Amino acid sequence: MNSDNRNLILAIVLSALVLFGWSAISNRFLPTAAPPSTQIVDGKQVALPKPEAAPDTPVAIRDRAVVLGEAPRVQIKTPKLNGSINLRGGRIDDLTLTAYGETIAKNAPPVRLLSPAGTADAYFAGFGWTGEGAAIPSADTVWTADRTLLAPNSPVTLSWANGQGQIYRLRFAVDPNYMFTVTQTVANAGAGPVAVQPYALVSRNGVSKDPDGWTMHTGPISTFNGSTNYGPNFSELDKAGATGVSYQSTGGWLGFGDKYWLTALAPDQRAPIDAAFRAGEGQRYQAQLTNRSRIVPVGQQTSAVQHFFAGAKEVSTLDGYESSLGIPHFGRAIDWGWFEVLEKPVFYVLHWLFEAIGNFGVAIILLTVLVKILMFPIAQKQFKSMAGMRVIQPKMKILQERYKDDKAKLQSEMLELYKTEKVSPLSGCLPILIQIPIGYALYKVLMLTIEMRHQPFALWIKDLAAPDPLTPVNLFGLLDFTPPHLIAIGIVPILLGVTQYFQFKLNPAPADPTQAQIFAIMPWVFMFIMAPYAVGLLLYWITQNLITIAQQTWFYSRYPGMKAAMATPAPTPTPATPIKQARTPKK
Repeated sequence: MNSDNRNLILAIVLSALVLFGWSAISNRFLPTAAPPSTQIVDGKQVALPKPEAAPDTPVAIRDRAVVLGEAPRVQIKTPKLNGSINLRGGRIDDLTLTAYGETIAKNAPPVRLLSPAGTADAYFAGFGWTGEGAAIPSADTVWTADRTLLAPNSPVTLSWANGQGQIYRLRFAVDPNYMFTVTQTVANAGAGPVAVQPYALVSRNGVSKDPDGWTMHTGPISTFNGSTNYGPNFSELDKAGATGVSYQSTGGWLGFGDKYWLTALAPDQRAPIDAAFRAGEGQRYQAQLTNRSRIVPVGQQTSAVQHFFAGAKEVSTLDGYESSLGIPHFGRAIDWGWFEVLEKPVFYVLHWLFEAIGNFGVAIILLTVLVKILMFPIAQKQFKSMAGMRVIQPKMKILQERYKDDKAKLQSEMLELYKTEKVSPLSGCLPILIQIPIGYALYKVLMLTIEMRHQPFALWIKDLAAPDPLTPVNLFGLLDFTPPHLIAIGIVPILLGVTQYFQFKLNPAPADPTQAQIFAIMPWVFMFIMAPYAVGLLLYWITQNLITIAQQTWFYSRYPGMKAAMATPAPTPTPATPIKQARTPKK
């Protein structure tokens, strides 16, 4: 077997290891995009239904409409929410998000966040008291409401008298976004003092339908004592059972986060509280906070204020509650991770461009152009170094042949050549090192932010946060079969591979033949690796490749000697062949 065939086989083996090894670890550390939003059927693009719940999620005990009609209710109506408060138990257990559809279909139903107990995916918030010396309301207590509609600037008060002189009240207020303010009051007109302890809870059946991984947490989340905790996860709660995981804090918040949705409880930030996450049978999970017990003398009353967030994890909305309500680190309900300092600026610039243009795909392209403009001086230095590397390629080949049996001497002579010619093979890495965190930041923005959810670009690209649905493997949907995940390569990933190929072609060939073979194959390996990721991320990469190709072409036009040097055959090395000094290109 000659060396060329051996190098080719080695390159293929290494590429296969990258391809399959990446598939094995990516779901844990860098999960791919949201599930596809559309599918090509009979050559036409149609919206896919909402992903079904996990198989072990409890089935519906009763139909939701039946359960909603079993007790009197107060309607909830805001610009972003629609639902009701159950007067039996005083629970917020019926809520849809009117600004977000389940799918990208035009007539898709709104996202349902909360459902009453007794239905599939039961999910609700409850408020009450524990106490001594008096009867307290329970989950079966039917409250009396002073209004039939809860809306912004129109609060509703629920009341219940226990017949022993104590009156309990729940005052619900809601803002135009997703925050409820619940004031729990106990008035004591009885014969003696009573001890009460207000509490609030969020209960849900089933785990999140969104994956929980290294780059995106779903499940229990909290901030106590100035620290945000992305955990425990649902499986850890299952192990802890009724004992759960407890916290003590002054202020803070806790709740359950999905990829795009959040329910969270936040007390008065000056109040000391006890909080906990607990699990019950049948994948039932509860987040709760309890205020300290208080004595209510005769003729007096006591109140506790709780905030309950139920809605979409909009970046500006979450950040706004940090300042307006003083809820610490509420914006970290989005799992930005370690690079929040870079990811949020990328998001804000991208969102600003979107608001100015009205298309997130175009905004991504303009963001890429902006990044390239800011990096242009660094890119110029990179290209100058590349030019120098191309010029000295013939000399490098002479050294490789001369010292092919003495690797140590070859390395020494190569370093001396770099020093003499004032070039560095590593200088071209700086732009790549800068682009990696920017690309990762955009990946996180596309992966996490609801502002990118179901955003179209053009033609068949209806969701930039989902993979490309159009693949030639099944003749763009004309053939009635769904290709396996590994070969379902869309048009956009193919364009990525093509642009990556031409960009690599403009780079100086590596001195090592094995490296050269690997670089020749890698564009097509990347095509397979990146196919499951969000189209928006691929759009950024393609735009970056095209701009880089244009920059390199322009740079080569300024230094025509580069290609001429490469086109000149290297002299046959002999012991007497001197290595003449070459000149690197100058501006």
